[in-house]
Amino acid sequence: MTLRRVNLVILVLLAVAFLIVVQRNLLNLSDFLHKESPDAGLILPFESELSLDLRRESGRKGEEIPVLITAAEDRLGAVVAAMNSVYQNSKANVVFTIVTLNDTVGHLKMWLSKTSLKNIKHKIVIFKPELLSGKISKDPQTLEAAKPLTFARFYLPAYIPETEKAIYLDDDVIVQGDIQELYETSLKPGHAAAFSDDCDSASAKGIIRGAGNQNNYIGFLDFKKEAIKKLGMRANTCSFNPGVILANLTEWKNQNITQQLEHWMELNTQEDLYSKTLAESITTPPLLIVFYKRHSAIDPLWHVRHLGNTGAGNRYSAQFVKAAKLLHWNGHYKPWGRTSSFSDVWDKWYIPDPMGKFSPVRRHS
Repeated sequence: MTLRRVNLVILVLLAVAFLIVVQRNLLNLSDFLHKESPDAGLILPFESELSLDLRRESGRKGEEIPVLITAAEDRLGAVVAAMNSVYQNSKANVVFTIVTLNDTVGHLKMWLSKTSLKNIKHKIVIFKPELLSGKISKDPQTLEAAKPLTFARFYLPAYIPETEKAIYLDDDVIVQGDIQELYETSLKPGHAAAFSDDCDSASAKGIIRGAGNQNNYIGFLDFKKEAIKKLGMRANTCSFNPGVILANLTEWKNQNITQQLEHWMELNTQEDLYSKTLAESITTPPLLIVFYKRHSAIDPLWHVRHLGNTGAGNRYSAQFVKAAKLLHWNGHYKPWGRTSSFSDVWDKWYIPDPMGKFSPVRRHS
């Protein structure tokens, strides 16, 4: 046998060996995926879990619409109702990113896998509370508002890294319109986010007397503090509600929005910059500062608010609530509780907990 033939044989044997190795690796991967139940999902490097049902629905095509929502253990029923309303009212290719804590994952996966939501496209991401170390006050009066998951919206690009745009939703919402319409809202050049202003005609109907200046900046920030004065912001500027955010993640990253938000969080722990009449959420003030006159607008019907405030929801007519694209029960009274307005609307989208841990509290109970 000539040297040339020997070399050819060696090359053929090497090629065969390579193909065998590739085949074994593919088989091992296949075995791994089969061992993981469809409910468990595929473990991704950054501690998230991706549902395996991503190609199951032929009726949902087109560009993916990323929607991020947080899932706290004591509010899982809210998350399920919100996701169900988005899913059922749109034919769009919606992919949910659900940000939660380690101790909630099992309950959440069970709820999704054992109900009509089993086919939704989703990934579960674990929030790391240590991200907030040194960034939030330990004042006992603000501990309730400082629950870790409320800050997940500050880190949108980290949880949805490969997309241009994304939607963030609070868990106490119900979506009645097609989410694609919200997603296609235009953002002005250079704007990293769009919000619904608190002075718009829809939300202004729900402002409550005696609840503080919840519709302008002075209701959230202490304008006597030097750090706030230096910004040159007008105290009567209309505020916005960050319970619904349409984000341009490319601009978010380019402008270092997350780092800016963290800066103001840290500064507040040192100088106490927030207003003493602070309305509801301590996540709002840093956003108001960073996005001052640098955000686009969301159609008011895509964020009808104040349904969770005493008496405010009752100012809306049944016809107006029906026409709203998105309803938000911001405030103390939630639709899974006893005293909320329009809880019957929320009930339409709620899916009972297969583990029986969560159940709405109703007046007749």
